[in-house]
Amino acid sequence: MRLVWDEERSAGDIASHFSISWPAVSQNLGRLRSAGLLAERRDGTRRYYSADRTALRPLEGYLEQMWGTQLDKLQEAIETER
Repeated sequence: MRLVWDEERSAGDIASHFSISWPAVSQNLGRLRSAGLLAERRDGTRRYYSADRTALRPLEGYLEQMWGTQLDKLQEAIETER
């Protein structure tokens, strides 16, 4: 969600940020879309995703706070553990 919060991204671009398989990324994108959290736009065979800001408006403040603090702490802990 953080990747598509401010801009639309292709499925391939989103997948390139993760070390999991393409089918796993695709499955997660599908679930987020089915839940109404992602908007999908198709252009030929490509799919582009963006956060559905209308659906997420009630959670916007919480998500931005979490991304600004909690995820940074999680990343630091993972990097320290490595």
